[in-house]
Order: sequence, then C-alpha cells, then structure tokens
Amino acid sequence: MFTTLINPTQLNDAMTRGDDVFIIDARHDLMDVHAGRAAFDAGHIASARFLHMDEDLSGLKTGLNGRHPLPDLAVLSEKLTNMGLNQASQVVVYDANNSMMAARAWWLLRQLGHAAVCVLDGGLAAWLAAGCVTDSQPSTWTRGDFVRTESLNQTIAADELLAHLDDGSLVVIDARAPERYSGEIEPLDPVAGHIPHALNVFFMRNLNSDGTFKNASELYELWQSTLAGHEKSRIVNQCGSGVTACHNILSQHISGLNAVSLYPGSWSEWCSDASRPVVTP
Repeated sequence: MFTTLINPTQLNDAMTRGDDVFIIDARHDLMDVHAGRAAFDAGHIASARFLHMDEDLSGLKTGLNGRHPLPDLAVLSEKLTNMGLNQASQVVVYDANNSMMAARAWWLLRQLGHAAVCVLDGGLAAWLAAGCVTDSQPSTWTRGDFVRTESLNQTIAADELLAHLDDGSLVVIDARAPERYSGEIEPLDPVAGHIPHALNVFFMRNLNSDGTFKNASELYELWQSTLAGHEKSRIVNQCGSGVTACHNILSQHISGLNAVSLYPGSWSEWCSDASRPVVTP
C-alpha cells in the first residue's frame, strides 16, 4: 500500500499487473479554470479520472470561507464511488503543477478515510520522462464499493486557531511564497500579510529541481530545523486557500510527522474577517 508517493515505474508495474489502481488527474490552472480539463482531454494516464479543483475538490464559496473551501464530503465520496473507487483501490493522484493540486486530492481522500492514496512523484512530467504513455480515449467505469469512513486527517477552525494564537500551543506553518507571506505582494487575496506568529515554509522547498519530492531524510531535516523550539506545539498548516498547505502536510508525512493539522480556510478565510489580527507590511 502506497500512502505518500509512488514513482512512475511502480505505477506502470501495478497497471501492467492489473492491480486495482484508481488514478486521479488533478491538473488545474488558477488563471485558466478550463485548462486542466482541456489538458486531460488531450492526453492523460490511461484510465485516469479527472477531478476539477473548483468543481470537485472545493466547495461553495460564501465570501467568508476562503477561495477553496472544503467540498461536501458526501458528494465527493459518492462521485468517487460512481467513478469506480473500491475500498481496496490504490489511489494515485497526479498533476502538472509541482503536485500542488495532487496533494490537495491526496489529503481529501484521507479525509474520506481512504488510507491507500499516494501522489505520483514528479507528476505527469516524470511519467512521460520515464517513457510511459498517455491516452486520450474516454473511459467508462463500473460503480465501486467505496464507503466513506472516519477521517485520517486533523483540522482546525479559525475560531480555535484564534483562541490559541498567543499561548504557544500551536505552531502555524504558512506554505505561501515568501513575498506573499511578508505581504510584499498579494495577487489573489484582498489583504496582504500573514497570520501572527506563523512561520513561512514555502511548499516548493519540499521539491528537487525536477519536481520530485526530496527524500525522507532531507525533509526530516527541513521540518526539524523549522520546528526547533516548538516540540510541544501542535503543527497547523495553512497557505492562501488550503491547497499548497496540503503539499507541506504530504512532505511532513514523508518525513515521519503524522500528527499535523490543516487550517482549511487559510489566509483567504482569515483575512476576510477584519476582527482577526494580521501582520501586514
């Protein structure tokens, strides 16, 4: 069972054996919401199912719950079951975005209680570089037997985060780029800055230059150095909208840190309420 990463050779071998592999294509472009589906239609890993970031991997926005609120889990579970997901399926998620979107889908499958879910290391680029092929033919599926169970993740809501912001019981990790964390620029949200006391670990620090994840020992060193002095604090991950924070959570799992939380609304939810404290430039 793969629970964090799988490489192209391992995935190709599993497909060749005829294993029950459920592949999700999560490609998405924040600036062109139609690009992911168009890319999928042009070519994807054989038998992959496409899940859209806004339509499937996020819920309805209210203006106060962030740019990518969590989806209705009952709806997502039913869709995956209709697409052929079984209890025994090995889920593999990939994208072409440095695993940003794939990590979100990985986290959501865990939120549904499915442990056998992993990210294709290096994404579609690694798949193609390994000499593996894509397919543009539409697939049909038989309904699976998947049933949603207890979540394997931990989350924290804005009110709880606010209540413990200054007592040292939490260490907040912000996955955004340093210039967004500092508030020098803010291309997506109406307020620039970050949550008070948050530490900045840009999610791209998890990756090698080819888009694959660093090895477990390297990621262990990254998180141990980041968390020095916070050994008894609960780790809370956030970003702009709850997507790249999942990338850091995946990195933490690879390194051996499992008791970590996601603040799903992240900065886009936090800054929507002017009564919450912020650190601005």
